[in-house]
Amino acid sequence: MTVKPLGDRVLIKRLEAEEKTKGGIILAGSAKEQPQMAEVIAAGPGTDEVKMEVKAGDKVIFSKYAGTEIKVDEETLIIMSQKDILAIVE
Repeated sequence: MTVKPLGDRVLIKRLEAEEKTKGGIILAGSAKEQPQMAEVIAAGPGTDEVKMEVKAGDKVIFSKYAGTEIKVDEETLIIMSQKDILAIVE
């Protein structure tokens, strides 16, 4: 299944959280903090008012409680408005 965002929406995939602490302790899945960094999978065309500033492949930092989680082919993705993206990581 293919998901194509509309308007100023962006489809992202969270990057994996660290499995070890700085002290070398291995964390269980439930103890890991969800990362706020993700990779853009797809971006909509924008609107007359909003020019798209991100594109597929960009690594971004997004607001903690932004977007809606969806399952696509057993993979958890997030669809959100571009305004919920805080920065592009270079």
